[in-house]
Amino acid sequence: MPTRSSDRAFADPDDLAACAALLRQGSRTFHAASLVLPRTLRDPATALYAFCRLADDAVDLGGEDANAVAVLHARLDRAYAGHPLQIPADRAFAGAVRHFRIPRAVPEALLEGFAWDAEGRRYETFSDLVAYAVRVAGTVGAMMAALMGARAADVVARACDLGIAMQLTNICRDVGEDARAGRIYLPLAWLREAGIDPEAWLARPTHSAPLGDVVRRLLAEADVLYERAAGGIGALPAACRPGMHAARILYAEIGREVERRDADSVSTRAVVTSARKLQCLAAAGVAAATMPRRTAGPCRPEARFLVEALAVTAQPDRQYEGRVAWMVDLFERLERRDQMEGATSRTGSA
Repeated sequence: MPTRSSDRAFADPDDLAACAALLRQGSRTFHAASLVLPRTLRDPATALYAFCRLADDAVDLGGEDANAVAVLHARLDRAYAGHPLQIPADRAFAGAVRHFRIPRAVPEALLEGFAWDAEGRRYETFSDLVAYAVRVAGTVGAMMAALMGARAADVVARACDLGIAMQLTNICRDVGEDARAGRIYLPLAWLREAGIDPEAWLARPTHSAPLGDVVRRLLAEADVLYERAAGGIGALPAACRPGMHAARILYAEIGREVERRDADSVSTRAVVTSARKLQCLAAAGVAAATMPRRTAGPCRPEARFLVEALAVTAQPDRQYEGRVAWMVDLFERLERRDQMEGATSRTGSA
C-alpha cells in the first residue's frame, strides 16, 4: 500500500476534516466503522463516502427531478477533469479518484443508480433489485477495494458482495420510510407470492406477517452475501481488516435488530444502540486478526462490469517490474560481455 505521506497528499486536510464532520452527522454507521480503519485508508474512504453521501442527498431532496442527476454528472465531469466544484467533498473526491486510479465507470454506475431512484424505478425480481444495489452500494465496495490496492477479480467481487448486502439491509430497515415517500424496493414478485398487492399496499403501508416474511427473506439473502464477503476481508492487508469487518458486522446487526422487532420496519425503524456498536467494534478487532481468506466463488453477474472495470485499470506491480528490469539489464550485460569476449578471442586467433 502507499505510504502514509503519499496517501495524505491526495487532499487538503481541511477538506478531509469537513468530509469527516459531514459523515459524523449523516452516516453514523460508516463513521463508527471508519474509526478502526488505518489513517491511510480512513482519509480517502471518508472523501469517497462524503461525495457519495452528498450525491445521494441531492437526488433524495430533488425528488424525481432529472436535473438533479444531470448536475451530479457535471460534478463528476469536473472531478475527473481535475477541476472539481469548489466544495470540500468534491475536491477531496477528485484527489482520491486520481491518486488511487479509480476508473470513471465505477462512480458513473453509482450515478446511474441514483438516476433510477429519481425515476422512481421498482424492481420485479431479486436480480433486478441486486442490479440496483450493485450501482448504489456495490460501487462503494469496489472503490474501497481500489483504495486498499486490492484489485484481484475475486477480492473485488467479495467487496461488491459486501456493498450489495449493506444495501439490502438498508432496504429492509427502511420499508416504512420508503413507502411513506412513495417508494418500494422489495421485489414485487416476492410481494405477490406472499399475497400482497404492491400498489394497494403502497397506498396504505402497514405491517403484516406476510410482509415480515418478505423482509426476512431479503435479510437471509443479505446474510449469504455477508458471509461471502468475510472471505474477501481475510484477503485484505492486515491493517484494513478490522475496519471492513466492523462495517460488515455493524450493518448485519441492523438486520438482526429488524428481526428482533418481528421484521416490522413499517411502524418502527431499527436502530443499533451506541453500546451495541461498541461491542461490535470490539468484536471486529479481535475477529479480524484470524479471518480466513476465502475469495473463491462466482461474482454476482449483476456486478461483473464493476469487477472488469477495476481489472482493466489494475495497479502495476512495481516490485515485479523492478525485478524484470533488473533481469533484462543483467542479460543485456552478459550478452555484451560475451560479444566482447568473442571479439577478443577472434582478434587473438587472427
